[in-house]
Amino acid sequence: MASQKRKMHQYLRAAIQIYFFIFFSHTFTAAFGGVKYIASQVGAGEKIEWTAFVALLAGLCGFTIVFGRFFCGFACAFGSLGDGLHALYRWICKKCRKKPVRFPEKLCGGLSSVKYLVLAAIVAFCFFGVYASMRGSSPWDVFSMLHAGDLRLRGYIPGLVSLVLILAGMCVQERFFCRFLCPMGAVFSLLPVLPFFSLRRDRGACLAKCSGCTRKCPSDISLPEDGSCETPGDCFQCQKCIHICPRENIHCGWQEIRGNGVVFTLLRAGLLLGLYIWMGA
Repeated sequence: MASQKRKMHQYLRAAIQIYFFIFFSHTFTAAFGGVKYIASQVGAGEKIEWTAFVALLAGLCGFTIVFGRFFCGFACAFGSLGDGLHALYRWICKKCRKKPVRFPEKLCGGLSSVKYLVLAAIVAFCFFGVYASMRGSSPWDVFSMLHAGDLRLRGYIPGLVSLVLILAGMCVQERFFCRFLCPMGAVFSLLPVLPFFSLRRDRGACLAKCSGCTRKCPSDISLPEDGSCETPGDCFQCQKCIHICPRENIHCGWQEIRGNGVVFTLLRAGLLLGLYIWMGA
């Protein structure tokens, strides 16, 4: 029964990721375009208008404050691409009977701060009006062009090289871009996320010396205990920790609404889709 639940949730998550990847792959770039626009306008001393980019940024930030980083775990094109590449890499290693390469945990802990430096650098470049002259250096712009079938990349060689390196990192390390480099991820992780839908565990009911949920987590996060107001900013809401627990001990902060339920996952996906449609994304 537990195995069937796990497979059902895996298939559901894959279906949601594929759907958003095909139809809404541009939302990551568009939302971060709102960040760049705001920084540029502030730096130039100009008025910040309610553009489509700003609206999408505000909508996703509001959604994240309520539901956590569900967008990152289920709807971000870069995150979904990374999950697919990592799964493919592990499958190839299994077929070749090779042990998958992975970054050391200590290195991962240090690299997790790099995304804040990336965000600060891009915001600074936009604020001082330098970013516009760096056209062609953005890997997510190159990704958007490739997804749209636009192969005119002659002026985007730095961005293309960066994208190739990121794709290589995605193969080796689960959620490589999301965890270490994503500037939008840095924005989301700084938001004051409400505790109601964050995952929790009843620590007293855990098996002795069990750390399955932490080992399964792409961010190596230790789940908060029941009653805690802690909301880990690096939790992608992928929910992989739920079905690894031998005692089914993990639930959302609002215990009356089980965060591991298929219905609740579909509800959040539906609300996010409705948000996109309402904003014209």
